[in-house]
Amino acid sequence: MDPILVAVIVFALVFGGALTGLSAGRWLPTHHQDAETRDAVKLVIGLIGTIAALVLSLLIASAHSSFDTQENEVQQLGAHIAQLNQVLASYGPEADSVRAQLRRFGETELARLWHDAGAAPTSKLAPANLDHGEELYRKLVALTPKDDAQRFAQTRALQLATTMDGTRRLLYEQAGGSLSWPFFVVLVFWLVTLFIGFSLYARRNATAIAAFFVGALTVAGAIFLILDLYRPYSGLMQISSAPIRNALIQIGR
Repeated sequence: MDPILVAVIVFALVFGGALTGLSAGRWLPTHHQDAETRDAVKLVIGLIGTIAALVLSLLIASAHSSFDTQENEVQQLGAHIAQLNQVLASYGPEADSVRAQLRRFGETELARLWHDAGAAPTSKLAPANLDHGEELYRKLVALTPKDDAQRFAQTRALQLATTMDGTRRLLYEQAGGSLSWPFFVVLVFWLVTLFIGFSLYARRNATAIAAFFVGALTVAGAIFLILDLYRPYSGLMQISSAPIRNALIQIGR
C-alpha cells in the first residue's frame, strides 16, 4: 500500500480522534469531570503514550536497520561485480564471454530491483536472474587455465561468484520483508485512543486544535517514514543503484 495514502489515513484518524475528544468532553456529566477521574484518565493515557512511543521508536529503528542492511548489500554486490570483472580481465581474452555473461547478470539485477520497483516486493528468486547467475558460474567452471596465473584467477573468480550469489539471494529474501499489518492496526488504535484522551478534558479553542493538528501530523510523518523505509527501491528514500551501474560501466571498457 502507498505510504503516503496510509499516512494520510492515519492523520485523519488521529486528528479525528482529537476532535472527537474535544466534542465529547463538552457532554461529559459533572461527576465524570472531578479530579480523581481526570487523574485516572491521565494515568491510563500516560501508559498508552509510553507504549506507543516505544513501539514507534522500535519500528523506526527496525525499518532504518533493514534499509541500511540492503543498502550495504547493494554496495557489496556492485563491488563484487567490479572485482570479478577485473579478475576476468586479468585472465585474458578467453574470459570475454564470461564478462559478457557478468554484464547480463548485472543488467538483470538492475531491472529487477529498480525498473520494476513499483511492483509488490517478493522474496521469490526471479527465474531469469537465476538463469544468468547459474550460467555465469558454469562458464567460470568451464574455463581451462593454461598457467598458474590463470588458475589463480579462476579460483578467485569462483570465490567472488559464490559470494556474489549469496549477497544476491539475501537481497531477494529481504525484499519480501514488510511491516506486520495486524500489529500496525493495533498501533494506530493506540494512537487514536491517545489523542482522544489528550483532548477529552482540553478546552475547545484554536490553540488546542492547532496543537492536536501538529501532533497528528507528526505521528503521520513517523508512520510514513517507517513504511517508506520498507520500500528501499521505490520510495522517496531510495537505495542508489550507482554501485551496480558503475560496475557495469567498467565491464564495458
